[in-house]
Amino acid sequence: MGTRRDDPCGRPTRDASGSGGKGPSRRWKDRTSPSPTLVSRDVGLYVHFPWCVRKCPYCDFNSHPLRGSLREAEYLDALLADLEREHHRFGHSRITTVYFGGGTPSLFSPDAFRALLRDLPDTGEVTLEANPGTIEHGDFNDYRRAGITRVSLGAQSFDAGRLNVLGRIHGTEEIGLAAAEAKAAGISSLNIDLMYALPRQTVAQALDDLAKAIRLEPEHISWYQLTIEPKTEFARRPPAGLPDIDRCGEIEEAGIELLASHGYQRYEVSAFARDGHVCAHNVNYWRFGDYMGIGAGAHGKLTNGAGNVVRTAKASQPRLYLDGG
Repeated sequence: MGTRRDDPCGRPTRDASGSGGKGPSRRWKDRTSPSPTLVSRDVGLYVHFPWCVRKCPYCDFNSHPLRGSLREAEYLDALLADLEREHHRFGHSRITTVYFGGGTPSLFSPDAFRALLRDLPDTGEVTLEANPGTIEHGDFNDYRRAGITRVSLGAQSFDAGRLNVLGRIHGTEEIGLAAAEAKAAGISSLNIDLMYALPRQTVAQALDDLAKAIRLEPEHISWYQLTIEPKTEFARRPPAGLPDIDRCGEIEEAGIELLASHGYQRYEVSAFARDGHVCAHNVNYWRFGDYMGIGAGAHGKLTNGAGNVVRTAKASQPRLYLDGG
């Protein structure tokens, strides 16, 4: 999706991942397991979808603008083969959470997610990242029927001018429509990703953004500061008017107070949840739990029978991944 996420739910400032270039795995030295392990424990599963409509200027994740038609069937076949290999590598581990991240996973049809979840009967929390600009009427009903229980909506801001600066493809109205559709479809937990410390943003404007997110009644809010990451468009051409460190601190302090007053408890640097709605997939990351990673650029981590940590990494370029790299 090209957004930071609530829960790695990704790196400490994004809702979920385990994919290349995001999440705690970001600085890991990758290694591949030479043989299957004997581990028998609960693990998470991160599935990376590398394509997006347009890459945002702040995004340093493994995302690639879609050129031509989406290679859904081919990519799904590669994911299913990858999942089978990871099942072998992880032995008798039980997958208890799934996170579909990107890129923009919501470019893929509900049938793709249904196929991936078909043989995972014990999975509880299943998160789908969604871009408000790629959701059509009725989509969330189909995603829920496919097995999605949690949606992470990449809003980022409710200000049209700042959405334009951030390179987002959706408008402010689409955020509310997508949130309402998710709730009406019976999605049990909704996260909204929101950024602060945006160019020329005052404390009052940042809090107004946050208040608009709260009014949508999501169960979870990921609220994180815009950071300028190396090798991004913003690193090459920094936007004018970024708030200084003092203003960032003011925004953060006031925002945490506002969230708490509406029942959102902070359980991670940028993650705030109402009772019963922390992101279990992300919590597994923070507790140094094991997880499989499939898809282009996805990282995984497992502990083998000897207690050694083994890292895995997949080819980040979609073409190489599809070729079996």
